[in-house]
Amino acid sequence: MNTRRQFLATAPLGVLGVIAACNDGAHDSVAAPAATPGVSGSAAPAPGNGMARPVSAIPADAPTLNWIPKHEELVYTFGGAAPRQRIKAGTRIVTWTEDCFDGAVATAADLPSKKMTAGHDNPQTGPFYIEGAEPGDTIAVHIVKLEPARSYAVSSFGPGFGALVGNNETAMLGPDFPETTWRYDVDAKRNVARTSSRDGKHSWEVPLVPFFGCIGVAPASGEVRTSIVPGNFGGNMDCPEVRAGNTVYLGVNVPGALVSFGDGHYAMGEGEIMGAAIEGALNVEVYIELIKKSATPIPRIENADEIMFVGSGRPLEDAARVAFKAMIGWVREKSGMSEMDAYQFVSQNAKAPIIQLVDPEYTVLVKIEKSRVTGARS
Repeated sequence: MNTRRQFLATAPLGVLGVIAACNDGAHDSVAAPAATPGVSGSAAPAPGNGMARPVSAIPADAPTLNWIPKHEELVYTFGGAAPRQRIKAGTRIVTWTEDCFDGAVATAADLPSKKMTAGHDNPQTGPFYIEGAEPGDTIAVHIVKLEPARSYAVSSFGPGFGALVGNNETAMLGPDFPETTWRYDVDAKRNVARTSSRDGKHSWEVPLVPFFGCIGVAPASGEVRTSIVPGNFGGNMDCPEVRAGNTVYLGVNVPGALVSFGDGHYAMGEGEIMGAAIEGALNVEVYIELIKKSATPIPRIENADEIMFVGSGRPLEDAARVAFKAMIGWVREKSGMSEMDAYQFVSQNAKAPIIQLVDPEYTVLVKIEKSRVTGARS
């Protein structure tokens, strides 16, 4: 298992093969000009058509920001935090991010309520100020590599947290379950995480599929949101599709965008019904592009084969409505269908997994195969 410092020392500077398929059919790549003093990255933004350029490789002269945040440099909100780094579009970032427990929970005997500092849920790496990003633009975050940074991960249950318990919005008469932690040991060679039942009589393995639980930008109007909530700015979406090989598009709300990410997940079942995934620190490699004059009202995720929209809200059907409405609009734009025909098309072709039922706002993902939509690859 690579440590975060080993990862920074050995991360490749050349071909980004894992992301070669992203954004198939968009504009050609453009070599990035040299960075200005004190600022990492390329000044050249992507064209304003709502799509990033295809990225099959970082240009040979593309600047790279290698940065490991100190613990005191992590942040716990979207908005309200000063930028930790300033970069230009076209920058590759090689870094590290912490787990949702702020690194404080390591064994099955550790209870988050006893080990964690209050308010230190879901620490974020960043925010990164993107030079030239303005409200109405879009940030494209190409996720190149995510790998476990530790040989273990943890999951937990906290009273009042999870899909099947009472909370301040849904009252239950019966007693709550006790706070409980599970430690998972990571087998990197077999690509699984393994744990045991509390009584030691059972064990199970879960395949590793690392992803960011949180990725987002600063919300609009100076709003500051805790890192435990999702919204149209991204945030704590807990979406397994925020993984290597996919690109996340986020609308810019404030100058510089202030993009950040964290809450490393090694794996998670759909719904995250107990309130936590298999949580662990991640070694990270991403590539940032700026799309000028192209708005992205809610988070969008793409790869060569699929288009996806993330809707957040309560009740659950409102989260679904947000994502489905965005999908219908995208199908209309690409295909030229009428609104009613697009509604019917999406109704019969979309998949809509429930992503999480635990955060203050629930999350639903709506996705469609691009090959089904006429004009989607043009």
